[in-house]
Amino acid sequence: MADPNAFLASPLADYLITFLILISVVGVTFIVLTPLFSKNKLGERKDDLIQKKIGSSAGSVKKVDINARRKSVQDQLKAIETAQASKKKNAEKPVFADWIGQAGLTWSKPKYYLISVVCGLTMLALSMAFGQPLWISLALLFVGTLGAPRFYVSRRRKKRFEKFLNEFPNAVDLIVRGVKSGMPLGDCLQIAATEAKDPVGIEFSYVLDKMQMGVPLAEAIHNIPKRVPLQETNFLAIVITIQSQAGGSLSEALGNLSKTLRQRKEMKGKIRAVSQEAKSSAAIIGSLPFIVTLMLSAVAPDYIRLLIDTDIGLVLIGIGLFWMSLGVLVMRKMIDFKI
Repeated sequence: MADPNAFLASPLADYLITFLILISVVGVTFIVLTPLFSKNKLGERKDDLIQKKIGSSAGSVKKVDINARRKSVQDQLKAIETAQASKKKNAEKPVFADWIGQAGLTWSKPKYYLISVVCGLTMLALSMAFGQPLWISLALLFVGTLGAPRFYVSRRRKKRFEKFLNEFPNAVDLIVRGVKSGMPLGDCLQIAATEAKDPVGIEFSYVLDKMQMGVPLAEAIHNIPKRVPLQETNFLAIVITIQSQAGGSLSEALGNLSKTLRQRKEMKGKIRAVSQEAKSSAAIIGSLPFIVTLMLSAVAPDYIRLLIDTDIGLVLIGIGLFWMSLGVLVMRKMIDFKI
């Protein structure tokens, strides 16, 4: 039987006792420090959860705000579209006097009628002076009285709208830069009315006159689409109306509008360039009968005078002019691209 005292006195016993002491120290240290580390980790986990919850709450609030603003803008657009549809439905046919104002002319109705009568009588006198038949003179009287003045006004109106579209994006850019610099919108409109070329400057001057009489901006700005009935002016009125009712960044909205106006202008230029070949072909085809008639008049006048001196020739000229006019109108309709 082994002696216990001899085992305790051996070096193996010393190693075993040292090992047990180390294990005990490590165990006690682990037991003491583990709750501290667990508490720190739980605290960190709790903080992370709180931050995530706060972030998700802020994101949801932001999302709710964006959705609410979007719904408000959609409601405003729907209301504006409904109001415009009701106005178009209840509105009467545009009066020609409105066309005179849109053409930039200051004619009154009596002055327009006087010009029409003078034009018609002048064409009648010229026709009778050249010895034309009575029915041709009466036709020229009708054209001079009702056709020529309306054609002149329509042409002036179209040219004025083209000038307006060329200058309108620059005026909107002036307003955007003024709003971004912190100026009031009324002062920005004043600068646009002063710096922009006519007819844009004149239209903004009319808006300022309405505002000085106490008319709100959203209502005064709607006078521009009435005087210049274009999609671009309608866009400006809608943007100003929505911003005044729903709020938001006016400079950003007008900046987007300016970009849209320039893109539409660029698209119209591309369409005009692409359709120029068709327009040239239509012009050549429409002018070809007149050119041939002039050439035959110079080469063989006796041959071409049969159309003028005989009744059947005059009838053929009338039929030819009718069908040629119809073809020109059809070609014009085919190559008239609108955006």
